[in-house]
Amino acid sequence: MDSFFARYRNLVVLLAILMAQIASLAVQVRHNSAGTNTLDPSDPSSVRLIRLWGNAIISPPERLIHGTKIGLGSLWTNYIDLRHVRDENQDLQKTVDRLRLEQAALLEDARQGQRLQAMLGFQEKYIYTTVAAQAYGSSGSDRSHVFYIDKGSREGLKPDMAVITADGIVGKVRDVFLHTSQVLAVNDATSGAGVILETTRIRGILRGDAVGRLMVVGLMADQRIQPGEKVLTAGGDLIFPRGLPVGVVEKVVPDPDRDSFIDIIVKPAAHLERLDEVLVITSTEPRFSPQEEQDIAASDSQKDVVPTAIKDQVKASEIMAEKLPGLIDPNLPPDQQPLHDTSNPNPAPPPPQPLRPDEFSPGAATTPATAPRPGTDTEPAPKPQTQKPVVPHASDGSGSKPQPAEVSKPQSTPRRNP
Repeated sequence: MDSFFARYRNLVVLLAILMAQIASLAVQVRHNSAGTNTLDPSDPSSVRLIRLWGNAIISPPERLIHGTKIGLGSLWTNYIDLRHVRDENQDLQKTVDRLRLEQAALLEDARQGQRLQAMLGFQEKYIYTTVAAQAYGSSGSDRSHVFYIDKGSREGLKPDMAVITADGIVGKVRDVFLHTSQVLAVNDATSGAGVILETTRIRGILRGDAVGRLMVVGLMADQRIQPGEKVLTAGGDLIFPRGLPVGVVEKVVPDPDRDSFIDIIVKPAAHLERLDEVLVITSTEPRFSPQEEQDIAASDSQKDVVPTAIKDQVKASEIMAEKLPGLIDPNLPPDQQPLHDTSNPNPAPPPPQPLRPDEFSPGAATTPATAPRPGTDTEPAPKPQTQKPVVPHASDGSGSKPQPAEVSKPQSTPRRNP
């Protein structure tokens, strides 16, 4: 080392002096934004040359170190540290799928709860006895519209019972098994129901066509039937009770087979294509809530009270009639009867006498039947002889026979000359 400085001492000193001079110049000289060097320190955009040179010397390695750091960090983050990310992603995907299924199940349960709540409210308010059932299955054919329910004879179901929903009628029970039943939908071609239009009160027969549409067939053309009119059950088929909603009139078309007849296409009120829960009417005997039963009992008690009050009034009127004087007293002579009593300040007037009395006039019954009528000169013919019947006497033990009654002879009446 000593030999190096000893050999190049002059060169080293020269270089040191040059470096010191350059450093002093770099401290004094400034480089402005215009790209020129100046000694004016008042320029705010100027930078010392030593600082500029130091930045130019240090920036490349610093930039290299920073880029290397970023590359290594990215390599660690995007590859080395993500060796198990694929497995985690698969687990997360399974979790997402499971949550989606649970969400769909919860949504379906919520919708089913809403449907059951609405059906329960309708069932409680409906006047007839019903049984709730779950609909499932189908016939598997486009021409046949039948489905099955999870209630059977164990629950009291019988054929030809009406199946409805809270929206409207659905069909009728066709076949009943122990725990299941087959229901024939109302839009089947072999089904039918008696219906009535709500506004025009026109009756008809509801049937299904080959494609499952509801139609009211066999009606005379009537201008009053308009789309939008409600269709209700008429109750004449002895299956569906009267007044249940069937649907609304969608379109009126002429009957292709018969002139002056029309067919009504009905939009069903119930969703026949997507049935979930239905109600089966098991009894048409009206049932009432406890409050309604109390009202009916109170009404019946009022009906029992009314005849009692009437009886009391009749009894009071009879008692009053006994206390008041009558028009005829059997214990008094005719001139002292209340009707002819002169002591009464307001005596009752005597009944009017007929101008020409006849046998039908009051008092004619006292006239003898043998008296001649006015204006006749002959007397009536004598009455024929009458024989009194033999009146048997009670036996007194003496053995005497009953004596015949005497026969009355007609008395001769002298004829009167005119």
